[in-house]
Amino acid sequence: MLDELAHAGPEHLDPEFVANFDRKQGHPDPSDDIAALTTHGVDDTATVVDLGAGTGQFALAAAARFARVVAVDVAAPMVEHLRARAREVRATNVEVVQAGFLGYEHTGAPADAVHTRHALHQLPDFWKVLALRRIAATMRPGGVLRVRDLIYDLRPDEAAAAFDSWLATAGTDPATGYTADDYAEHIRTEHSTFRWLFESMLDETGFDIVDVEFTGPFFGAYTCLRR
Repeated sequence: MLDELAHAGPEHLDPEFVANFDRKQGHPDPSDDIAALTTHGVDDTATVVDLGAGTGQFALAAAARFARVVAVDVAAPMVEHLRARAREVRATNVEVVQAGFLGYEHTGAPADAVHTRHALHQLPDFWKVLALRRIAATMRPGGVLRVRDLIYDLRPDEAAAAFDSWLATAGTDPATGYTADDYAEHIRTEHSTFRWLFESMLDETGFDIVDVEFTGPFFGAYTCLRR
């Protein structure tokens, strides 16, 4: 079995990195992701699973809207941080689980929705497919999958020019944002895939795409229904 913790990167095992994670990542507004779920019938009685939950920016917001939220992350320091945040805001309906995409074992009623943001790219494509199959198995038919990730919406012959443009937009302070070195490391060592491959993976694992949005050629947001 793939060692998901190794693929997540050693920085996720560093409590100092975890403590400053949100400053580097920014504070993305999860309201669009929550709206994508509710628009497709996920109501306030729902069970929602957040895979690769990180510091809980989505999970804690979702807890104010849905009955049960399971926040899953592979890294122990991230899990400890998230548990502390859940206690701090008294989000008693958030369950925090240490596991990866390939190790999470769902309990209770099937999930009404699964969310994952900027985590699935840590898996090579073969393992992405198995992860998506496992996600589908946790969900009820008609359940909603919401994926945000670094996905390459370009042709292979466009890659070099697109990467040059991406690196040119990078920040310079690694404490407050992603630098050109960070982007280059992502390209070399992580497993973002082409859009046309990723969409085939979704179809083959039992999902129908109902909405897709791209911000430039690298950042995609998918809303899918489980068949």
